[in-house]
Amino acid sequence: MSRYDYAIVGAGIVGATLAAAIGDRASVLLLEAEDQPGYHSTGRSAAFWSETYGGPAIQPLTAASTAAFQAGGFLEPLGSLHIGRAEDEGAIDAFLAAFADTGVVLERVDPARFVPGLRADWVHGVYEPSCAYIDVGGLHAAALKAAKQAGAVLATRAGLTRAERRGDGWLLTTTAGDFTAGVLVDAAGAWADQVAALAEVTPLGIQPYRRTVVQLRTEPPPPEGMAHIADIAGRFYFKPEAGGRLWLSPHDETPVDPHDTAPEELDVAVAIDRFEHVVDWRVAAVERRWAGLRSFAPDRLPVYGYDPDVPSFFWAAGQGGFGIQTAPAAAALAATLLLGNGALPAGVDASRYAPGRFQRNIG
Repeated sequence: MSRYDYAIVGAGIVGATLAAAIGDRASVLLLEAEDQPGYHSTGRSAAFWSETYGGPAIQPLTAASTAAFQAGGFLEPLGSLHIGRAEDEGAIDAFLAAFADTGVVLERVDPARFVPGLRADWVHGVYEPSCAYIDVGGLHAAALKAAKQAGAVLATRAGLTRAERRGDGWLLTTTAGDFTAGVLVDAAGAWADQVAALAEVTPLGIQPYRRTVVQLRTEPPPPEGMAHIADIAGRFYFKPEAGGRLWLSPHDETPVDPHDTAPEELDVAVAIDRFEHVVDWRVAAVERRWAGLRSFAPDRLPVYGYDPDVPSFFWAAGQGGFGIQTAPAAAALAATLLLGNGALPAGVDASRYAPGRFQRNIG
């Protein structure tokens, strides 16, 4: 068996970008349980880049990822409009206050100027001009290519079934055979706590939640240049897509066990009902529907760093729905912590995301 310095479990956006970041400085094995990387959360993302998404504690990672996205050509202008009813005025004020000192550009606007057919009770609007589409497929493919060029080895159909500490490293049993590594990196997304349990590391309480998205054909179709529209109270979002289609989510967060998730008919119906209470457009057809898993730590911040009790186990988990928009900076952060050298991304405080912030009383 070849011995690797680092074995990364999970070849989604987090594992792939981290492998690319360290592959030329260490020997790296990237373990993927599926036939191909990105089958679960990464491949089902309706990702858009928004500095306000995830809140002020995520914003530094998002901002620090901007240059990498722009250099790779992975962003396309979109803009985002956060809307609310009269009773949401307090939430609008709190939203603006939360980002007042971050440098994020936010502007109070009349939402009816941005959304034709907007129903009259939606009276509050805040425009975020920097919001953009993310080319998720292109980003992930580029990360995998960079990881390979850096020397990382990708093993697919290699689900982890056992992780045994041996001396100064790990013996890893997978469905593709056995491997050894000095450090085990948990980038397994919804399966992060399961990987920890296999390694006899105390889980952190990483909880997967189902999120539903549907593609609609509407009459009229979304106007050209329309922004991403989000409810300030977190009850829906929708955004225009190619071919005059619309992607809509009820912003659902249903706690589930990690699995190959699928949309529930009730969530699809809820999404359409909420949409019809926002605009007077007619839903002509539901053309596609899908669901993905978004996984959060108990405080809803990601976890990057060596486990305080098992120093050869490294967490790269709990990215929620913002794992893609923060991937470049998160990979740079994790690489610095993993290798013990290099500079942290500008404006990023690593202690905010350290696994040691949790009390270790979760079974």
